Amino acid sequence: MKIGIIKEMAPDERRVSGTPETVKKFKALGADVAVETGAGLTAAISDADYAAMGATVADRAATVADADIILGVQGPDPASIAGARPGAWIVAGLNPFVERARIDAYAAAEFEALAMEFMPRITRAQSMDILSSQSNLSGYKAVLDAAAEYGRAFPMMMTAAGTVTPAKAFIMGVGVAGLQAIATARRLGAQVSATDVRSATREQIESLGAKAIFVESVAGIEGEGKGGYATEMSEEYQKAQAELVSGHIARQDIVITTALIPGKAAPRLISDAQIASMKPGSVIVDLAVEQGGNVEGAVLGQVVERHGVKIVGHKNVPSRLAADASALFARNLYNFLSAFWNKDRNAPVLDEEIGNAIRVTQGGKVVSERLLQLTGAMQ
Repeated sequence: MKIGIIKEMAPDERRVSGTPETVKKFKALGADVAVETGAGLTAAISDADYAAMGATVADRAATVADADIILGVQGPDPASIAGARPGAWIVAGLNPFVERARIDAYAAAEFEALAMEFMPRITRAQSMDILSSQSNLSGYKAVLDAAAEYGRAFPMMMTAAGTVTPAKAFIMGVGVAGLQAIATARRLGAQVSATDVRSATREQIESLGAKAIFVESVAGIEGEGKGGYATEMSEEYQKAQAELVSGHIARQDIVITTALIPGKAAPRLISDAQIASMKPGSVIVDLAVEQGGNVEGAVLGQVVERHGVKIVGHKNVPSRLAADASALFARNLYNFLSAFWNKDRNAPVLDEEIGNAIRVTQGGKVVSERLLQLTGAMQ
């Protein structure tokens, strides 16, 4: 069993899918590990660090040659791994809904592509969930980005020259990123409030010491969508929430939006009119900007200003904390493969529940029901 860890080629991608820690663990399982030269440099990992744990460090062609499993953070360009054998697993974040042409190319090359972002949100898969591990860091970094752009302090400060009032921060969307944003903003001393369409999150918000802002007169999404994600709101709820949020946003210094719906464009949470109601010098961080954005006027990869309000649209936020993000991502991949490792075969053997959920190509075909259903809906 040969596992190949390749260097990320996507622009601004600094993470790596394997670390010396996980190389050592894969070696202990009985696998051979090859690492592409320079794969970890942007995450502060040298080639020597990998070699010290028993990995073979070589160019991409040698890394993927005869590999049974190819690990990546983002799905590799099919042409760049043309030397890999048919049937090899590609285990990475594949972005299947957006990169469908790449998925089709994997199928044509007879690779078995496993989309780690399709990992079901069940108890036994928590340690394999790349979305949660990376979103956790995104929520933390979003608050730091807001603090860097905000021209004032976050905490209340009582000085001989007078009192500095605390910043007011509002978190929209209380998934993993939102909860971490709440906790981080609280640690920095801000007055924090938060909202979500899922009423069950109220207790989570309040447990972190933040104020919950919810529409009381209209039922929201009492449960959660499939896989633990939020789903789209009714028009009635959207209208009621917009009215509530508009009045609240106008009094905020910092707003962080985190709302995403898998396979669809990010829901629009903040309009240009709402931005105009905010105080000059306020900051909005849109963590959904890569899926179209929660904020009107947000620009992918840029910090723009509208009505005196800065809108932060950094892309690939986890990559901006590359060392820690890589460590968590690599552990997710190891936890996944090791959980299914069959000692007799010296290889992982997937079960139906998780295997069918994350497998997108096999035997020269696209096999993911989620992708096929989307294709059918579009025809």
